[in-house]
Amino acid sequence: MNFTQEQNVIQFNLYPPIGEEDWRYIFATAQVRTLAEKLFDQAFFHELAHCGGFKEAAELLTGTDYAIAGAGTSEEIEQLLCDRRREVNQLICQFLIDEKIIELLRSRSDFANMRLAIRRLVTEKPLGDDYCDQGNIPIEQFGLVFEQEDYSTLPGHLQEAVEAGVLGYYKNKNVRDIDLEIDKFEADFFLRLAKSINSTFLTELFRMQIDLTNIRTMMRLKLTETEARDVLMPGGYIEPVRLDHAVDTGYESLAQLFAAMPYQHIIETGANYMQRNNSFLKLEAACDGHFIGYLKSTDQITAGHQPIVAYLLRKEHEIRMVRIVLACKKAEIEPKVILDRLVA
Repeated sequence: MNFTQEQNVIQFNLYPPIGEEDWRYIFATAQVRTLAEKLFDQAFFHELAHCGGFKEAAELLTGTDYAIAGAGTSEEIEQLLCDRRREVNQLICQFLIDEKIIELLRSRSDFANMRLAIRRLVTEKPLGDDYCDQGNIPIEQFGLVFEQEDYSTLPGHLQEAVEAGVLGYYKNKNVRDIDLEIDKFEADFFLRLAKSINSTFLTELFRMQIDLTNIRTMMRLKLTETEARDVLMPGGYIEPVRLDHAVDTGYESLAQLFAAMPYQHIIETGANYMQRNNSFLKLEAACDGHFIGYLKSTDQITAGHQPIVAYLLRKEHEIRMVRIVLACKKAEIEPKVILDRLVA
């Protein structure tokens, strides 16, 4: 099948649909709308990036959710950010009525814990007890499962994911292959679960995330001139044949290849910056910007799970951006480089 024959039809210009109203969520939606108004905008991050140093940045964060106590060591900052993430996840789970959506969101931590445990297992490192406690599987049970290497007590999908991750590693004994195999399994699992919940928003969200991940992967394949195309994930809107063709296309023609798709601006921004700076900073910023734009489109819903889940993901993104800025300030990286990563 050639490139022209295998083209998905996309029924939207920029962002996919978000689904219908659900009036069970009217009160919870109003609450998260109030919380969303406190999220940092680009102007604040611009000011934060231009602070004279780490101390000045920490002072600017005083009075926000990220007020830094103590000496502001890396460990203290990481604990603060983990606490904020734990708090917002707990709050959102209180707002959500649908247990399947809660299970889906918590599964993200299960997969993250599993990646960490498998990496330690195959490299014969201590398993530790520093797993995220926001998953469906209690961390005590999780640690015991991998310590005894008895996965029968895990849910079926996690048993399959463990097998995929371990087999992926032993192909080439490359730790990175663990993540690649589990990423593909996780993306498929979330997409199937979102469809079973009958959530248009979550289904489209995961399809879009697959596309954005594949765009990042495609650009890395181009830079490293790698032949392994089996790392691209199925399930998104971008056809595998288009992505394969993009790997072999010059940077100057790359945006045109995606001219009929909502991702053209991401490709163009990322490719131009890559040519000039040999860096993925703008590509990452453009992918984040597109993702956040879709989450913001849930503002048109008066009541539903969509704005609630969107707020969680936007808050988690804010936490990651604060982590990036503070780490850069400690490393004395210039503001322009920081902003290249934060702003598309």
